[in-house]
Amino acid sequence: METYAIHKNAMIAPRKARMTMDLIRGKKIADARAILATTNTKSSRLISKVLESAISNAVNNFEAQENDLVIKECYINPGMVYKRIKFASRGNVDRHDKRTSHITIKVSDNKGGNN
Repeated sequence: METYAIHKNAMIAPRKARMTMDLIRGKKIADARAILATTNTKSSRLISKVLESAISNAVNNFEAQENDLVIKECYINPGMVYKRIKFASRGNVDRHDKRTSHITIKVSDNKGGNN
């Protein structure tokens, strides 16, 4: 059984968030929670919320045991880009891109089901 959770348009650049996501890929839930709790970044707080949502989906919707769950797949895709202006020298105006991310986490209990 496999469940997932997605946070779309998270206000963090994908490059920054992927560094934290690489730390928890393939880990058990308890290990991933500990890593995210001790990592002091904005991305770790956002990823932690998505992870808790994926765990809740598995436990409440499919009656999975929380201590059997493993992070099967997790990735961060780029979301939309907010284009803002930034004043430059000599009266010029440059563009300042505010990048967003789509955070996806899939958890599984490795118990057959739908393969």
